[in-house]
Amino acid sequence: MMANSLPIFSTLDPLAMPKECETLLAQARQKVAALVADEHRPSWSNLMAPLEEIDDSIGRFWAPMSHVHSVLSGDAWRNAYSLCLPMLTAYNSEMGQNRPLFERVTMFAASDEYKSLTGPRQRAISNMLRDFTLSGVALEGDKASRFAAIQQRRSVLSTEFSNQVLDATDGWEKIIESADGLAGIPATVLDNLRESARAKDLDGYRLSLDIPTYLPIMQYAENRELREEMYTAYATRASSQGPQAGQWDNGPLMVEILQLRQEMSELLGFKHYSDYSLASKMAESSTQVIDFLEELARASKPVATREFAELSTFAAQHGVAELKAWDVPYFSEKLKEASFTLSQEELRPYFPAEKVISGLFKITGQLFDIEISALDDVDFWHKDAHCYRISRHGEVLAHFYLDLYARSNKRGGAWMANARGRRILDDEGVQQPVAFLVCNFSPPTSERPSLLTHNEVTTLFHEFGHGLHHMLTKIDCLSVAGISGVAWDAVELPSQFLENWCWEKSVIPDISAHYQTGEPLPLALLDKLLAAKNFQSGMQMLRQIEFSLFDFKLHMQSGISDEADIDAVINDVRHQVSVFQPPAFNRFQNSFSHIFAGGYAAGYYSYKWAEVLSADAFSLFEEQGVMNVEVGKKFRTEILERGGSEDADVLFRNFRGRAPANDALLRHAGIAVAKGV
Repeated sequence: MMANSLPIFSTLDPLAMPKECETLLAQARQKVAALVADEHRPSWSNLMAPLEEIDDSIGRFWAPMSHVHSVLSGDAWRNAYSLCLPMLTAYNSEMGQNRPLFERVTMFAASDEYKSLTGPRQRAISNMLRDFTLSGVALEGDKASRFAAIQQRRSVLSTEFSNQVLDATDGWEKIIESADGLAGIPATVLDNLRESARAKDLDGYRLSLDIPTYLPIMQYAENRELREEMYTAYATRASSQGPQAGQWDNGPLMVEILQLRQEMSELLGFKHYSDYSLASKMAESSTQVIDFLEELARASKPVATREFAELSTFAAQHGVAELKAWDVPYFSEKLKEASFTLSQEELRPYFPAEKVISGLFKITGQLFDIEISALDDVDFWHKDAHCYRISRHGEVLAHFYLDLYARSNKRGGAWMANARGRRILDDEGVQQPVAFLVCNFSPPTSERPSLLTHNEVTTLFHEFGHGLHHMLTKIDCLSVAGISGVAWDAVELPSQFLENWCWEKSVIPDISAHYQTGEPLPLALLDKLLAAKNFQSGMQMLRQIEFSLFDFKLHMQSGISDEADIDAVINDVRHQVSVFQPPAFNRFQNSFSHIFAGGYAAGYYSYKWAEVLSADAFSLFEEQGVMNVEVGKKFRTEILERGGSEDADVLFRNFRGRAPANDALLRHAGIAVAKGV
C-alpha cells in the first residue's frame, strides 16, 4: 500500500483481522528485538526512525478497524475488535516494560547526536522516556507481571463498558401510533421519528434513546409522562435501575476499573490515579485542578441559583409546582422561547448540513489559508460517509472523512479520531495526516435534507477544530505531530476555539441558508440567537464542573469497594455545586463513557481547562477582527502547526503573548468576573 493512499474499507474483513493483527505484532516484536540487539551506537536512523515505522504500521492497521467498530458495529466487528484489543494491549505492555529498549533509548538521549536533534525529535524522546516510566519499565518480577495483567484487564473492561452503553441505548424503543401522542414535537422531528419507524417496517413513530430523538422529546413533548418515561430510560442506561434494570449493568465494571487504576497507580509509586493522570498533563497537581474547578464553581453558582429560581417560578406559573428532572429541559426551552421568542427548532430550517459544511470550509479556508475539496473516487464504510482533501496553493496537506448522521450500531456522541499521522518517510517524502470526524445528527429524510440545530452547528465546528489541529501540523515526527503528544488538558483548545465563529454576525450568512428559500438566517432571528447565547450559562457551567469534579475526586479515592462508594462521590459533588438534585434512580455514571471507556479518566476537567485557553485565544480575534488573516496565520503557526512538539503553555504564550486568564471564559459565559477568579 502506498504511504498516502486511503484505506479501502470494502476490503476489510473482520473475520481475517485477528489473524492479521497477530502476524503484524509478531513481526513488530521481531523488529524491536533486532533494534535492541544492534551493537552499533544508538542513533535516530538505527533506533528512533525504525520504532516510528513500527508504530505507524500498527496504527494504520488499527485505526480503520477501530473506526468501523465505532460507526458500524455488529457481531462480526465487535468480535474482531474484542480479539484484537487484548493482543494490542499485551504488545503495548511489553514495549512499555521492555528494559533493554528503555536502556537503549536512554543511551541515545545521553548522546551527542541527541543534542543536535530538532526540538520535536527531542520532545518525542523525552515523552517516550516518560511513558516508559508510566508503563512500569522499572517494575520487576511479580510487580511487572501484575502491571501487565492490569493493563490487559482494563482494556477488556473498557470495551465491555462501551458495548453495554451501546446495547442499552439501542435496546430501548417506543412506538407511538398517532402524532396526537406527540403534541409539541416539531414537524422536522416527527418526520425523523416516522422515518425511523418505516426503516423497521413499523407504522407510526419510533422513539429511541439516541440523542437526535431523546433531546427533542425532552425539550418539546407536552406529555409529561412521556418525558418521565424517556428520562428514566435514558438516565438508567447500563445500570441496575430503570426499565432495563440489570440487563447491561456497568456497575460492577466501574468498580473493577477504578480498583485496577488505583492498584496500577500504587505500583508506580503514585498515591492516587489522579496523580498518575497528571504526570502527562498541563496541570501540575491535584490541588491545582480542584482549586481551578471550585473557583469556577464559586463564580458560577450565584448565577445558576438565580437561573434555577427563575425557571422554578416559570414552571409554577404553568402548573408545575415542583420541577422534576424531566421537566427541566422542557420548561427551559419554554422559558427561552418566552424570553427571546426563539427555539432551536425554529433555527433548524436555516442550517441544512450541506450549507453549514460549505460555510465551515469557507471560514477555515480564509483563516488558515487552505482549500478543501470533496473526493468522489474513495471507498467508504457507509453511504452517508464523505471524504475531503485539504490543500494549500496546490500542495496536498491532508485528508479527512465525515460521517455525520445517527444510525443503529453507531456509537453515540461526536468525536475526531486519528486515522493516520504525519511523518517523514524513508524516501524523504511526507506521510500526510488523515482524520475521522464523526457526529450523530438527524439524517435527511425522503422529503428534506438534514437540518441542524445551532447546538449541532457548534458541535460540527468543534470536531473540525480537532481535525485541523491534527491535519495542519508541520511537525514531521509521528509521536508529536498533530494531536499526538499534546497534553490532554490542552487538546480541546483548537476545538472549543473554533466554536466561537458559530456566533459571529459577520459569518452567520456563510453557514445558514433556509433549505426551501435559500435565505440566510434573518437578522431578527440572529439577534435573538445572540441574546439567548448565555441563557442558563451558570447552570450549564455548573453541570460541566459537576462532571469534572466527580471524575477527578473519584480518581482521588483509594478505597472504592462497591457501587455505593461511587454513588457517594457523585452525591457529595452534587450537593457541593449543583442547584438541582436528580432523582435517586439516576445512574448517569453508568454511561459516562468519557472516563470509563475513553481517555478522560481524571481528565474530564480538561474541557474547562482548555476552554479558558480557547476563550482567551479568541479574545485576540475579538480585538483585531474575527476574520483577521494575520491573527489566523499566527494561530495556525503557533498552535495548529506545532502539535505536541512543545509544552502547551509555551505555545499558548507564543500566540497570546502572556499566560492564560479566566476572564474571557467567564465574560463569554455572561458571568461576572469575581476578584481572584
